[in-house]
Amino acid sequence: MASSAKTAQQQQHHVSHISSDSDTDSDTNTTTTITTVTHTDLEDSIFKSYIHISGGHSSSSPQDLSKIQSFLISSRSGALSCLICLEKIRITDPTWSCINGCYAVFHLLCIQSWARQASDLAAERAIARLSREHFPIAAANALENSNWNCPKCREEYSKTLIPKYYYCFCGKVENPISDPWILPHSCGEVCNRPLKYNCGHYCLLLCHPGPCPSCPKLVKSRCFCGKIEDVRRCGFKNFACNGVCLKVLDCGVHKCSENCHDGLCPPCREKSVYRCECGKKKEERECFERKYRCENPCERLLDCGKHVCDRGCHEGLCGECPLQGKRTCPCGKRKYEGMACDVAAPTCGSTCDKMLSCGFHKCPERCHRGSCIETCRTVVMKSCRCGSLKKEVPCCQALVCERKCQRVRDCGRHACRRRCCDGDCPPCSEICGRKLRCNNHKCPSPCHRGACAPCPLMVTISCACGETRFEVPCGTEANQKPPKCPRPCGIAPLCRHAPNRKPHKCHYGACPACRLICDEEFKCGHKCKLRCHGPKPPPNLEFTLKPKKKKVNQQPEYTPGSPCPLCPELVWRPCLGQHIGEERMVVCSDRSVFSCQNLCGNLLTCGNHYCTKTCHALKSQTLSSGVHVKSESCEDCDLRCQKDRKLSCPHPCPLPCHPGDCPLCKVLIKRSCHCGAMVHVFECTYYNSLSEEEQLKIRSCRGPCHRKLLNCSHLCPETCHPGACPSPDKCSKKVNVRCSCQNLKKEWICQEVQAAYRNSGRDPQDFSKTQFGIGLLPCDSECARKLKVADSELQLRKSKVIERKETDVTKPVPKRRKRRERLQEDEQISMLQAIGATLRRCLLFILVVLVVIATLYFGYKGLLLLSDWMNEIEQKRQRRRFPGM
Repeated sequence: MASSAKTAQQQQHHVSHISSDSDTDSDTNTTTTITTVTHTDLEDSIFKSYIHISGGHSSSSPQDLSKIQSFLISSRSGALSCLICLEKIRITDPTWSCINGCYAVFHLLCIQSWARQASDLAAERAIARLSREHFPIAAANALENSNWNCPKCREEYSKTLIPKYYYCFCGKVENPISDPWILPHSCGEVCNRPLKYNCGHYCLLLCHPGPCPSCPKLVKSRCFCGKIEDVRRCGFKNFACNGVCLKVLDCGVHKCSENCHDGLCPPCREKSVYRCECGKKKEERECFERKYRCENPCERLLDCGKHVCDRGCHEGLCGECPLQGKRTCPCGKRKYEGMACDVAAPTCGSTCDKMLSCGFHKCPERCHRGSCIETCRTVVMKSCRCGSLKKEVPCCQALVCERKCQRVRDCGRHACRRRCCDGDCPPCSEICGRKLRCNNHKCPSPCHRGACAPCPLMVTISCACGETRFEVPCGTEANQKPPKCPRPCGIAPLCRHAPNRKPHKCHYGACPACRLICDEEFKCGHKCKLRCHGPKPPPNLEFTLKPKKKKVNQQPEYTPGSPCPLCPELVWRPCLGQHIGEERMVVCSDRSVFSCQNLCGNLLTCGNHYCTKTCHALKSQTLSSGVHVKSESCEDCDLRCQKDRKLSCPHPCPLPCHPGDCPLCKVLIKRSCHCGAMVHVFECTYYNSLSEEEQLKIRSCRGPCHRKLLNCSHLCPETCHPGACPSPDKCSKKVNVRCSCQNLKKEWICQEVQAAYRNSGRDPQDFSKTQFGIGLLPCDSECARKLKVADSELQLRKSKVIERKETDVTKPVPKRRKRRERLQEDEQISMLQAIGATLRRCLLFILVVLVVIATLYFGYKGLLLLSDWMNEIEQKRQRRRFPGM
């Protein structure tokens, strides 16, 4: 406590000011508000010792300081998150950092739970392969020596290194106190950890996260080739002088031609001609491959002088003959001494008894030359790997059953399904594929037990200019606050008010919208009165993640980057037909046109009628709103011509309704002559243009009149004339006059015959043409005599006719004719019987229908009435058949 307070007092004079816009702890349960020092102040206080020794500033520090700088920005913005639970790491939360790999920071409780689960799972996997009954010591060691990995970098830690206490970053202070003047989770004292490369120096920074930077102290050191000696920083004391190395290579002849480099020199690449080991062949090769063996056999005689060396290309002597000295038979049971090397050793005749390749049985053959049989044919009792099948098979044959293993693999999700499994099931080969807690990626590891490893990816959140940035674990970017950058925004606005806009600070995402009035002029002449809605510069595509924002319920009246909306001004607009008094007030941008629903009323092309359509455009026109309205012609008059012709013509005009006078009537009319003997055909216009006298004149056929006189049947002797025939009583035609019996005949003039009828008190018109003039002459004696003779001849003619009929009746009839007539009569009778039977059936059906209807509608009384009526009909029929009854 005292040391941390003292350090805070020493650092206080480095703090220039406390940021007014710094973020507070996001934990709402804390009662006190803890303010943090700005990023620049913390960086100056932590890097003070390093900057003092290196003689520079924190901005010129090596790349090893980037991890500490990122941690400072993340802690200042409240973006430091745990990869396991994806929750923010508050200043007061106990933490643990990976000191051997990625230096990521986790909650202490989260890493403890993670390490226990990982180590227990590893122990279970090891115990699953080792039986505690057969291998108790190995199982116990597997349980004790189970390891766990860092969730991010997968650095392996033993079970004994599971963190139990909360330490600062340098590991000196347990449960460091949260102090607003020092870095969170640090003790505020000098780190003092040994630096890398084991240079013997210690870290001079204050307690910090991440790797310690390279040693800043100055030491004397030589370059890699040893030619140049220079004073350099201890962390970068190994350097290259950029000169030629010139070290002697492994060949001992040539020197290295590469630039000054670290490590061993490359192999010598100088080319030359070299011999093989036996000296028979020469090849051009590189210096480091100068020793090689050719493909030719040696073929030199051995010491015995009888055999040839069977070794390949080699150097030195070939050696002694391998067949000299003591020799044995092929199986090795019998030994021979003093046998020449060129004589083959005989077989002993006993069993070979050499161990076969199976390792259990011996060769049953007699002593023989060459190798023994490769496959052992001895029949033995074998059991399969899983132990479910036992069978006698040859020793060389493996016994595998068809049973599939149903055990669950170490993943705990999938079955083994391996055929004849011995219990040592292989690890699951399928991909896990479960969604990680970041909700952005899936687990790429093989299928496993327990929770999946957290997503190791980090997401960079930056301002628009990219100067202020920090990294957060994948999945937490949506809940982070964007960094605040004090620099002015360097993105040029794209709207038309760019020269008049006020500058603004660098920001996250796209630039804010312009708040000036648009004032853009429409085509109609009005100006846009909305707020500026010009295009906005797009956000930096390098950092596309956006934090969550509160939903805005109020919809904006424009969209940035969109063109001006339609003109909202109100104007008076006439209807399509330009009718007086039919104007409406509409929005200027409304391109729709309207009809006043009145009749058009314009005179049609016929010149006689008016248009009955509703209001429509009479001609093409362009309105003030820019709308082009196409004209719509008035309706076509489909009525027939109803004009009265100038001449008294009864025919209507055949043309449709038309302007001007109607054409002349060309209809042909028929007019008979005055006497009716001829029909004349005239054009209507020609006939009606004549006067009445001319019409009567042209209608005459100029022939004799064909009309009969009034009192006789003779024709008029005048030419065809209109009106009644003149002097019908003065007919001069001759007429035959007869007596009553028509025996006497004389010729009279028609006038005399008419006078005789009138004198006798009769009208001549009452007599027909055949009776005209008969009975005017009196009969004489000759007329009576001729009348008697005529009556006697008539009687004789009648008697002959009667006799001829009687003779015809008594004429004999042939038998075939009688038979044919009889058959015809029978057919007629049978046809009549069939017709009668059909009628009876119809009557019976009608009777049944009537009975049913009477029963349904009239009940029992109706049925009685119907039966009485049927009885009366039957009685009448019987009386008709038998009249005497």
